[in-house]
Amino acid sequence: MAVRELTEHPLGLTWVDADSLERAAHALVHDGRVWLVDPFEDEAALARVAELGELAGVLQLFVAHERDGKAIAQRLGAPFLSLPEQVPDSPLKVLRLDSVKVWKERALWWPERKGLVVAESIGTAVHYAVGKGPAGVHMIRRPLPPNSLKSYRPEHLLVGHGRPLHGEEADAGLRDALNRSRRDIPTFVRRMPSLFRSMQGRS
Repeated sequence: MAVRELTEHPLGLTWVDADSLERAAHALVHDGRVWLVDPFEDEAALARVAELGELAGVLQLFVAHERDGKAIAQRLGAPFLSLPEQVPDSPLKVLRLDSVKVWKERALWWPERKGLVVAESIGTAVHYAVGKGPAGVHMIRRPLPPNSLKSYRPEHLLVGHGRPLHGEEADAGLRDALNRSRRDIPTFVRRMPSLFRSMQGRS
């Protein structure tokens, strides 16, 4: 599958798949060390990652985001952390976004750079952003959105599906997504047939 977007930003690097789910993976860079977040294989992206520094770890932040993270970690000789409670020797704070029994998710907050990484609850892909803003809440979490994220004011918002948001768009996009989560349910329901037709069985 071709990558639609490969961009560097103040937190590191993001690559977004061209498939219908717009899967996004990230490389977070600090002091010459790199942490991969929910990565999937792409030769060009991983070649760029190798230029950013020493690979310190590969993180899986959502229970269903197995993707290629474990295989990449094994191949490159890096630790693989699934649903971590902390990321050792990093500037990253781990946030728990678990909901109901089966929804297991971690988010990352980088205080120094005001960076927020949300793997699944928030996204900017077309099946998330059904309202007026650039981001939206996952369809399953719309009735009970992760409002604990309202206490963060990100300047960079990286998500597991869709392009990253930066600057004012990051903070405003997150707040709009959370505030409109329930109100946009009727819009999502109207668009659901066409969205489901375009979605493929990938995570």
